Amino acid sequence: MNQAGTARRRATAVAIGAVAVLALAACGGGSEPGGGGDGGDRPVVGLITKTDTNPFFVKMREGAQQAADAQGVELQSFAGRQDGDNESQVQAIETLISAGAAGFMITPNDSAAIVPTLDRARQQGLLVIALDTQTEPPDAADATFATDNFQAGLLIGQWAKAKFEAEGKQAKIAMLDLSPNRPTVDVQRDQGFLQGFGIEVGDPTQIGDESDPRIVGHDVTDGAEEGGRTAMENLLQRDPSINLVYTINEPAAAGAYEAIKAAGRENDIEIVSVDGGCPGVENVKAGIIGATSQQYPLKMAAQGVEAMAAFANDGTKPEATTGKDFVDTGVTLITDEPQPGVESQDTAFGLENCWG
Repeated sequence: MNQAGTARRRATAVAIGAVAVLALAACGGGSEPGGGGDGGDRPVVGLITKTDTNPFFVKMREGAQQAADAQGVELQSFAGRQDGDNESQVQAIETLISAGAAGFMITPNDSAAIVPTLDRARQQGLLVIALDTQTEPPDAADATFATDNFQAGLLIGQWAKAKFEAEGKQAKIAMLDLSPNRPTVDVQRDQGFLQGFGIEVGDPTQIGDESDPRIVGHDVTDGAEEGGRTAMENLLQRDPSINLVYTINEPAAAGAYEAIKAAGRENDIEIVSVDGGCPGVENVKAGIIGATSQQYPLKMAAQGVEAMAAFANDGTKPEATTGKDFVDTGVTLITDEPQPGVESQDTAFGLENCWG
C-alpha cells in the first residue's frame, strides 16, 4: 500500500509535466484538494473530456471534483484540444496508467479509435467508465454513465413533428451534426431526431444514409458556435427553403441562429437542439431555439466518481440501468411551446436545472 502510494505521488509529478508537453488541457490544480498535487495514499482517478471549453464539460469537471473531494480520491483531469482529437485522449490515458490510477472516466472523441487504448488500461486493472458518449463497441468500457442520447434526439424530433403538423407545414430539414468521426453520441442523437420526426432511416448506426427528400443535407459543426454558423451557411446556400434545423448541441444552435439571422430568416426557421445548458435554455425562452433536450453532466460525472471510489475500495463495478446497457442519468424536453403527446417541461424548470 505504501509502495503504491509512493508510486502514485512520483507518477503524479510526471503526469503534470507530461500534460504540458503533450498540450493536454489539464484541469485539476496542483495545489487544490484532490486536484493532482500530493495525493498521499488517496486513490487516483481520471477524467478525460472531449474539450475543456464546452460548458457541458466544464460542469462535468465541477461535478467530478466535488464528488472526488467528498469521496476522498485524487482527481486528475484532462481534455482533448477540440472535438475529434483522439490522440490527446490516448496520451491522457497513458499518463493515468503510469500514475497508477484506479481508473478513469472518458467522453470519447472517437468512440472506436480509442478502444485499443481502453483495452490496455483495463488489462492493467484500471476501471474504465465512458461518460455521455458510448464506446464502439459499448463493452469496451466497464460501464457508461450517460444521457439516453437516442431518447434526447427522439424527443426533439417528436416535438418538431407535432408542431409542423399542427401548423400544416412541410419540413425542409438541415442536419447539423458533430464531427466526421461520428462518435456514438452524434449518431444516436441524429437518428433519434429523424425517427422522432417520422423519417425512415437506413442503417441506424450511420449518419446520412436516409433518402427522404425532406432532408436538405448534413454538415458538421465540431459542437461549436463557429462550426454551427459555417455549417448553416453551407446548407442555406444549398437550399434556401430550409425551415427546420436539427443541431447536435446548443453552441452549434447558437452559431446556426447567427447564420439564419444574417440571411433574414430568423422568423421562419425552427431550431431544435440537445444540452439544456443555461445559455441554451435562455435561448429557448427567447424563442431562438424551439425546444431542447436537457441532460445532466454534473450528475453524470459525480456518479462516475462515486463508482470509481467504490471500485478502488472493494473492487465493486457499477451496474447498468435495468433494460439498458448503460447507466441512464436522465433527459427532459424543455420548451415553452408544449405539443400534444410529447412530455415536456417549461423554461422555468429548465433554468432551475440548467448548467454552464
